[in-house]
Amino acid sequence: MSTVLLESLRVVNVGLEGFAQDLQEAGVPVLHVDWRPLDPKIATLLARLEGGTKIGGDQPK
Repeated sequence: MSTVLLESLRVVNVGLEGFAQDLQEAGVPVLHVDWRPLDPKIATLLARLEGGTKIGGDQPK
């Protein structure tokens, strides 16, 4: 592997914090984003507020 890639490597980790921790332990700069999928009920309520469709394409009731 090219050392140029390793010297300029920066990671944005989305989701599982364990991946970010492993990279940090290896000396890689990491920005961890604690993201989780929306709860389907919350997605439906948000879609109703916005006047749009539910995530996944279903029409809100």
